[in-house]
Amino acid sequence: MIPASGSYRLANARVHRSLTPGLAAPFDADGFALAELAVADGKIASIVAHAKSKSQPNAIDLAGRIVLPCFVDCHTHIDKGHIWPRKPNPDGTFMGALNATGADRAARWSAEDVARRMDFSLRSAYAHGTKAVRTHLDSVPPQEEISWPVFETMREKWRGRIEVQAACLLGIEGVRDKAWFEGLAKRVAAAKGVLGVVTYMVPDLEELLDQVFAQAIKHGLDLDFHADETDDVAAISLKKIAEASLWNGFEGNILVGHCCSLSRQPDLEVLDTLDKVAKARLAVVSLPMCNLYLQDRRNNHTTPRWRGVTLLHEMKARGIKVAVASDNTRDPFYAYGDLDMLEVYRMATRILHFDHPVGDWPRAVAATPAEVMRLEGAGTLAVGGSADFIVFKGRSWTELLSRPESDRIVVREGMAIERQLPDYAELDELMV
Repeated sequence: MIPASGSYRLANARVHRSLTPGLAAPFDADGFALAELAVADGKIASIVAHAKSKSQPNAIDLAGRIVLPCFVDCHTHIDKGHIWPRKPNPDGTFMGALNATGADRAARWSAEDVARRMDFSLRSAYAHGTKAVRTHLDSVPPQEEISWPVFETMREKWRGRIEVQAACLLGIEGVRDKAWFEGLAKRVAAAKGVLGVVTYMVPDLEELLDQVFAQAIKHGLDLDFHADETDDVAAISLKKIAEASLWNGFEGNILVGHCCSLSRQPDLEVLDTLDKVAKARLAVVSLPMCNLYLQDRRNNHTTPRWRGVTLLHEMKARGIKVAVASDNTRDPFYAYGDLDMLEVYRMATRILHFDHPVGDWPRAVAATPAEVMRLEGAGTLAVGGSADFIVFKGRSWTELLSRPESDRIVVREGMAIERQLPDYAELDELMV
C-alpha cells in the first residue's frame, strides 16, 4: 500500500482532531474527519479535508481507515522487562514484585543481560508503532554503574528509530546519602537523563524532596516521580511533590506516575491536591494495566474491588497534562504486555472511560507525553513534520479498539517499516 519511493498521497484517511492541529475539516462527534495527506521526502507535505471530487487520481484510497501519529510511551521499565520466566511474582502483590525484582537485579543484571532485554523491548515497541520511550533505570548501588552506560549505548543504537530517554529510579530514602545522590545526579546529567525517585510517606519526606529539587535545579534536570502506588488513603506524596515544586520555584518539567491513592481520598483532600498540582504545572501519567494487575490483591479468594487508576478526568478538567503509558512488561510488576500503546489506549478507554465523549483523550498516548518529554514535532500529524504515522484497518473507535490490529502499517519518514516482532525464544538462554 505504501510506495517505496516515500512520495505519495493518501486519500480518504480518517484523522483525529486532537492529533491533527490546524486541519479545517468537518469533524464528527468522535472527533474524526476524512482527510488527504501528501507525503514527500519523508515529511508530511500537506493535510487537507478530503473532497472526493478533487482527489488526485493517483492517490491511495484508504477507504476511511484511521491514521494516527506514532505513539509516545512516557513511562516504562525496559531494564526490568522480560525477567518473568526466571523470577515471577509469587503472589501478584506490590511487595512480591519489589522483592522478586530486587533479588533478580542483584543476581542477574549484568550489562549484557540488561542490554539484550532492553533491545528486545525496543524492537517490540518499534514494531507496534512507538516513536519515543522514556524508561526508568533502577539506580541503586551498584546497578547505576551498569545500567546507565547500557542506556547510553542503546540510545545511540536506536537513534532515528526510537527516541530513548531515561530517568533514574530509587526509593526516596536513598536521597539521605547526600554525597552519593549528588553523584548520581551528576551521572544522570552527563547522560542527558531525567532525575527520578519513588516517594513514600517517610517522616523526612519534605526535606528529602527539597534535596531532589535542589539537585534538579543545580544540574538543569527535569523530574520524574513514582508516587502513591497504593490504596492507602494516608499516601499524599503527590501533594507533597506539588508543594515542594512551588516553594522551590522549580521551572522544569515534572511527570508523576501512578498516584493511585488519590482516588481513595476524601473530596476535600482531593480538591486541595489537584489545585496544587495544577498550580505547580505537574503532569501525571496513569499506568492502567499494571495498576489493575497489582492493586487490591489480598488473597486468592478475594475479588479486587477497585481499578487502581488515578483521577485523570478531574485532572484534565483543571488543565493538568495527563497521559497513559505501558509501565512494566513481563516482569514481577506486570506479567503481561508488549509495549503496544494501542493496547494501552484500548485498556485505558475501558478502565478509565476515555469515551462518550472521546474528546481529546487520544492526546494521552501521543501529543501530551511528547510535550512532557520535550519532543518537538512528535505525537501529531502536522505539515512539515516527519511522516511518522500508523495506518489501521479500523474506521471508528469501536472498530479500532475491538481488535489487536496486528496487521497495522507503521510508517516512519514516509516509508513502511518491516514489522517484525522479536521471538521470545531469543531470550531463552537468559532465563536459565
